[in-house]
Amino acid sequence: MTKQANTLYQEIRQKGYSRRDFMKFCSTMAAFIGIEAHGIGRVAHALETKPRPPVVWMHFQECTCCSESFIRSSHPIVADILLDNISLNYTETLQAASGHMAEKSLHDTITNHHGEYILLVEGSVPTGDQEYCCCIGGRSALDILKEVAEGAKAIIAWGSCASNGCVQAASPNPTSATPIHKIIKGKPIVKVPGCPPIGEVMAGVIVHVLTFDRLPELDSSGRPKAFYSRRIHDTCYRRPNYDAGLFVESFDDANAKKGYCLYKMGCRGPVTYNACGVTRWNNGVGFPIQAGHGCIGCSEANFWDNGPFYRHLASFPGFGIESTADKVGLVATGATAVAIAAHATLSTIRQRKNVQEKVDESKAEFEQN
Repeated sequence: MTKQANTLYQEIRQKGYSRRDFMKFCSTMAAFIGIEAHGIGRVAHALETKPRPPVVWMHFQECTCCSESFIRSSHPIVADILLDNISLNYTETLQAASGHMAEKSLHDTITNHHGEYILLVEGSVPTGDQEYCCCIGGRSALDILKEVAEGAKAIIAWGSCASNGCVQAASPNPTSATPIHKIIKGKPIVKVPGCPPIGEVMAGVIVHVLTFDRLPELDSSGRPKAFYSRRIHDTCYRRPNYDAGLFVESFDDANAKKGYCLYKMGCRGPVTYNACGVTRWNNGVGFPIQAGHGCIGCSEANFWDNGPFYRHLASFPGFGIESTADKVGLVATGATAVAIAAHATLSTIRQRKNVQEKVDESKAEFEQN
């Protein structure tokens, strides 16, 4: 008789975490995936009662930064439990097994859990005449992906390599690197782009699938709306300086030290959708813009080919209808000047009215006497 797999909660308690730690984790994940406070109980119930789903994590053309980001999540339960007890059914990078034992684990998972396991893919896949640029055990990445994806319940494309090709697919794309959704058809696919994506974002997607047994709501690009519905520009703490026309003119100038907007230095925040400015990195204390470097738009398709990183965009929607950084300051200054002039004009009119009223009162008193 097959022993029923432990639930995530059972694994958490066996690892020495308290009930309080578990509920904190549920609250954090609920917030990340956009569930209101009254839905925390639903997350907790799902993780307490549902068996851990089998997961296969494949690696192809990538630098492993997605795995690095995930295991360095600021929440200990993410690193110690989600990765240790869910993802290690098979993953070339972090599994303890190797050689034939590792391949047996992969074979057993895709055979015994056909239609049940979640496939996580990190990296792009070479195609066409360049199919054999990425081989594992003598087999091409394309061949392996098709085999493993066939029995997957759902596929999550980790990072920009798997979501849109990233640097491997940049011109001239010598390996014909291709993102997962252009190869696998007929399967639900979630894109979690970023180079790398934030660890808590990755964990949030997994928890959503665990809780609701379905994929999160996606935007038109196939990304979870909970994390990719707002521009970095809209949640950036430097945004007020942009609106005021205050910009960094060169790295490490006096304006940079004051925290002015980095748009003129090439920041792609106004055209990039991600949770960097909200969730942030390193236990939620910072993200690239906070460190003084503009956003390079790594969660957007073709970001490597979208022009030099240190040249600002010609224009973008955001200030009024359409503006450029060079005009924003002038518009802001002009608006201020107009407001000052209007205030001065109104003040003059009021003063003249008051004077006239005083004159009329004095004249009336004189005529009465």
